[in-house]
Amino acid sequence: MSKLTDLPKRILIGRALRSDKLGETLLPKRIALPVFASDPLSSVAYAPGQVMIVLSVAGASAYHYSPWITVAIVVLMFTVVASYRQNVHAYPSGGGDYEVATTNLGPKAGLTVASALLVDYVLTVAVSISSGVENLGSAVPFIVENKTLCAVGIILLLTLMNLRGVRESGKLFAIPTYVFVSGVFLMILWGAYRGLVLGDHMKAPTAGYQVHAEQGGLAGFALIFLLLRAFSDGCAALTGVEAISNGVPAFRKPKSRNAATTLALMGGLAVAMFIGIITLALTTDVKMAENPARDLLKDGAPLGADYTQNPVISQVAAAVFGDGSFLFVVLAAATALVLFLAANTAYNGFPLLGSILAQDRYLPRQLHTRGDRLAFSNGIVLLASAAAVLVYLYGADSTRLIQLYIVGVFVSFTLSQTGMVRHWNRHLATERDPNVRRRMVRSRAINAFGAFFTGLVLVVVLLTKFTHGAWVALLGMVIFYVTMTAIRRHYDGVSEELAAATEQPDEEEVRPSRVHSIVLVSKVHKPTLRALAYAKLMRSHRLEALSINVDPAETKALQAAWHERGIDVPLKILDSPYREITRPVIDYVKSLRRESPRDVVSVFIPEYVVGHWYEHLLHNQSALRLKGRLLFTPGVMVTSVPWQLDSSELARKRARKRAEWNAPGSVRRGPVIPAKREKGEKGPKGEKPDVTSQVPGR
Repeated sequence: MSKLTDLPKRILIGRALRSDKLGETLLPKRIALPVFASDPLSSVAYAPGQVMIVLSVAGASAYHYSPWITVAIVVLMFTVVASYRQNVHAYPSGGGDYEVATTNLGPKAGLTVASALLVDYVLTVAVSISSGVENLGSAVPFIVENKTLCAVGIILLLTLMNLRGVRESGKLFAIPTYVFVSGVFLMILWGAYRGLVLGDHMKAPTAGYQVHAEQGGLAGFALIFLLLRAFSDGCAALTGVEAISNGVPAFRKPKSRNAATTLALMGGLAVAMFIGIITLALTTDVKMAENPARDLLKDGAPLGADYTQNPVISQVAAAVFGDGSFLFVVLAAATALVLFLAANTAYNGFPLLGSILAQDRYLPRQLHTRGDRLAFSNGIVLLASAAAVLVYLYGADSTRLIQLYIVGVFVSFTLSQTGMVRHWNRHLATERDPNVRRRMVRSRAINAFGAFFTGLVLVVVLLTKFTHGAWVALLGMVIFYVTMTAIRRHYDGVSEELAAATEQPDEEEVRPSRVHSIVLVSKVHKPTLRALAYAKLMRSHRLEALSINVDPAETKALQAAWHERGIDVPLKILDSPYREITRPVIDYVKSLRRESPRDVVSVFIPEYVVGHWYEHLLHNQSALRLKGRLLFTPGVMVTSVPWQLDSSELARKRARKRAEWNAPGSVRRGPVIPAKREKGEKGPKGEKPDVTSQVPGR
């Protein structure tokens, strides 16, 4: 089956890479920027609109609060970026917020951060893809009509790109990200030139509309709550900042310095674009509403259900470049594409964090394994599956999904920065160099302000978003936390149970008193004779052959052939009135164990190996089922005695000729010594041959 799936796998994700090629997949800064920062950079496509939509509840006059909200978001962005620059220097191993919280605040805090980040990564994919589909759907009606299906399809496409390896996906994503950033800055500069130098009066397509205030004349606490809600929605611009600190191992050396530089570039670009778009939106008199069909008015009448509200960036581009112009189309296309690619931040952060958690025994060990392309394939597939389920449940509606957003990221921000304060306190207690202490004190001040500010924002987000859907994200964090705690408990229990005793155990506790060997047979043929010969070599205290009587005629023929050949191993027949094979064998083995609990029962199962995948369908799997049951029987050892058929030998010879063929997963198992393959000890490239197991003749 592995050979059957190998060709499509190679076409989709490429040829396997050797483990020593890992260094070639590391990212330079020019590619790391679009890979890790596409999420916060692309958020300027919807974060300014979210601010204006919330403010529209109080009418268009409330838009004049936008600059103050923008200032608060900018200060928060710079604070978070400055704080995380301390993180990447202090903790370059890639654990990010999880490692910082675990080391300085304890395992429970670390697990809380990990749960928050895992939820936020899943939401990043769901929100980015859904938002991109909605932007693209304004031009292509088919996408609007089938947006859930299209969103899931794009998730699958991104999954395949990332399975090919982080560097290849980075190259694919770099071009549209840089086109988007260049387009936004060109729009800002051209708009500033037209307005300040040429004196043009640029107007957005919605400039002539009026906004119906759902709650007019807000003041006091109601106004403060509205402003806080607008601020929390605008904080979507900060999502993805933590991905760089989690992805430091993916950078080229010097890793910490390159990651810190990329973080600063990302923060500067995101802030400049956010300020520019908000400024142009107010200048061009953009109108947005939470319910545009009802609350946007033209000549005093609602626009109606047929009206489609375009994003702020689209309206600003229409005012600056001209609606339908070449630059407008280029920016619109780049915006839709970069929103799809923004999900790639999560595709790089989630698998890396999952690998670290798996190494710490909080997630299944399979998540720590690199795939054929040296990416954490299992983590990528898990992320894609969770995001696809979320998109399906919410119908790819970004308005509903965004209410679940950013809760997790501010939980991780707050705990991470609090942990960094304790990190500096611990080092200051032992550091005596004045220059080093001065730097540590400065770093501690930055992290302390970051912890206070992000903690304050977390409270605001919880207060303003909880009833709008944030409770779902909190529930997801609890589920992750409980699941990871249970997984760690399981692994700890297994390790404790398997650990060798420190004191010298008594010989009688380790060595069984006797070995009772059983060879399962159904006919006297080559596999049976080989199994009998092999069992005799084991020098068991007692050896017997066992057959199940499901057909009296066949059983009688077996007994006759047994005596005719003069086989010196006693043959025991077990009746099976219901024609079962597995249950009588299990019951017999258990009875032997009850009679002599200190004895070990060794079961030898003859089986033959076929060479073609379709031959598996022509044989029953009774031996496979039997082995599965025997594994759960204490004191029982199971040994398979294979007999290779001609088809398996031919398949092995054909595989030898394909010297460049790599079995799926062979890179994970390490290099293969060619001499062993030539002796027939293993199948192609070290892979064990496909086995069709059965008790011969059954």
